[in-house]
Amino acid sequence: MMKLSLVLSGLIGLSGCATQNVTRSGTLLSSLTQYHSEMQSLASSSRWPERQRSAGSLKTIITGTVGASPEFYRLVDLDLRKREFSAAMRDTNIRPDRLREMQDELASMDEEIAALKPVVKTQLTAVASHEPSDRIENAAALGLLGMAVDNFSAGAAQRGLESPSTRVGPYIVTDLGSFSTVRTPEGQSHRCTVFSLPEEGGGVRCEAVR
Repeated sequence: MMKLSLVLSGLIGLSGCATQNVTRSGTLLSSLTQYHSEMQSLASSSRWPERQRSAGSLKTIITGTVGASPEFYRLVDLDLRKREFSAAMRDTNIRPDRLREMQDELASMDEEIAALKPVVKTQLTAVASHEPSDRIENAAALGLLGMAVDNFSAGAAQRGLESPSTRVGPYIVTDLGSFSTVRTPEGQSHRCTVFSLPEEGGGVRCEAVR
């Protein structure tokens, strides 16, 4: 992830030297994307120290972009705990009674995660509403952030044949993996990509599809 000291110093989104539009929501989106990618590659039970570090780094980015958010921190903690449970259940020989206990705990964590997601999304909307960037880029960032929040939980469903999409105000945001699209009410489509600039932050860049 980008240099954490810069996030905490409040420089994210304010860099006058940046050649692209670096924003708080874009920085968080870039970090969430990296977090989910890292967690997928760190699935082995022996990789728990790296999973802990990745979760800790993400919470630092959350502090620098959203602010102190107990709900968002808790969401990350639950996601991490679910991943630890899943790794243990897959890679180790667990007693049947303990396995049942863990399955019950996983169900309880799923319920808490489901309750936290709308709260976190409301916080993200507040952050995005104060961004100075283009309205299409704001819509893309907010839509992708919402879908990234929905991805929290080791048991999340894999991407299906249909690309996930969401409505942000009058716009339809669709996540196509390597890029996303924003469709306006008039039918105009914009192709958007998430970028990350070392030691500056991240953002979303959109261009109209001709």
